[in-house]
Amino acid sequence: MWRVLIYLLSIVTANVVTAAFPPIHVGLFIVPMGTLLIGATFVFRDLVQNKYGRVKTYYFIATALVLSAVISFLLGDTLYVVLASAFSFLLSESSDTEIYSRLRVSMAWRVFYSGLVGGLLDSVVFVVIGLSPIGANFLSWTMVPFAILGQLVFKTAVQGLGAVLMAWLHPASRERVTAD
Repeated sequence: MWRVLIYLLSIVTANVVTAAFPPIHVGLFIVPMGTLLIGATFVFRDLVQNKYGRVKTYYFIATALVLSAVISFLLGDTLYVVLASAFSFLLSESSDTEIYSRLRVSMAWRVFYSGLVGGLLDSVVFVVIGLSPIGANFLSWTMVPFAILGQLVFKTAVQGLGAVLMAWLHPASRERVTAD
């Protein structure tokens, strides 16, 4: 059950950190402070799925979605940000789950590939719906690509690190998967 708790805690913490601290600028990239934790949530969700299976993982995703939306609302996020966060979370976590389930490569590569797609969807949907002029209008259209790329680069780095650690700490995770 510790895997589920870490997964849920990472999502709640990412929301709190993102709301509490302004985004950082790394070169041209705009990176919300919670981005690193969001990248880790994809790895943690994969660990949950490994333990409990695909179907039960969707119950944990639903729990995390409700927690995330409530926390965002309580932290004073605008309705656009809360809805964008919820929609991007649902889309990215579901994509990650389905890709992770269907790939027949080593666990470490499944973690990386599924997280890469999930992170891309999360970044694009959240920034466009929540932060762009379509949503809360926190970012101009000129800044939107830099916010998407910033999130994607940092999420991918964390997911890559998670995949490397998975392969290093659990040598069996390097073996190719033949059945789920």
